[in-house]
Amino acid sequence: MADSLEDIEGQVPRKRNFDAPPLHLWHPELSGDIDINIATDGTWYHEGAPIERESLRNLFASILRREGDGEYYLVTPVEKWRIQVAMHPLVVVDVSESGTGLEATLNTGRKVVIGREYPLSAEPELDGVAVLALWHGLTALFSRSAWYRLVELADQQHRVHSGDYSYSLV
Repeated sequence: MADSLEDIEGQVPRKRNFDAPPLHLWHPELSGDIDINIATDGTWYHEGAPIERESLRNLFASILRREGDGEYYLVTPVEKWRIQVAMHPLVVVDVSESGTGLEATLNTGRKVVIGREYPLSAEPELDGVAVLALWHGLTALFSRSAWYRLVELADQQHRVHSGDYSYSLV
């Protein structure tokens, strides 16, 4: 097992692409479970303590994927560690109008345009709050403030529009 979080961080090349590392090319055997948990509010914990370093959390988020078994894994070229996710691993912290549609800002700082590639769905366990589908089987739950902002952007039929994409909030 990796001795520390920094050991895992060190396995990812220094010239890394935080937005799109080639996870589809990395298929190591399962290394085991690591005591990392992501709470419903998007807080990452290691051994019960919050991960305070934003850069470390963002690195881990960039190498996170959900596989066909429904489990979440941190994947490097040589290791694959299973972690626990309470509901959704990422959080939409803001949504705004842009020239191409509605742009969602994630808690990692990454921005994506809501649409066919990154569609919305409802989280039934949270009264239908929006969830954004992302890459590698990941999802992002809208924070309270981002959800209210999305509702403000809806038309009179309670639909939001982003480019040629439309989604009903009710």
